Amino acid sequence: MSTDPDTLDTRTDTDRPDDLQTEPRGDHSVVELSSVVVDYEDRPDRRTVYPDGLDSIERMSTWLTADDTAFVDLESAR
Repeated sequence: MSTDPDTLDTRTDTDRPDDLQTEPRGDHSVVELSSVVVDYEDRPDRRTVYPDGLDSIERMSTWLTADDTAFVDLESAR
């Protein structure tokens, strides 16, 4: 997922998309995102989304984590 309104989320696996991709609009570059879901027995599962291609130091400051149920399929939300 991208927070940039000039990109479009094109993920196809609505249940657990491991690789999220966006298509550029205008002169913006493609941003490829990955995600990891951590399953918990006693609390909601959590998904972390981060840009591909970053080293571990950069990745530590460029990520988003939320309950997995907070992520929705873009097509079903339109």
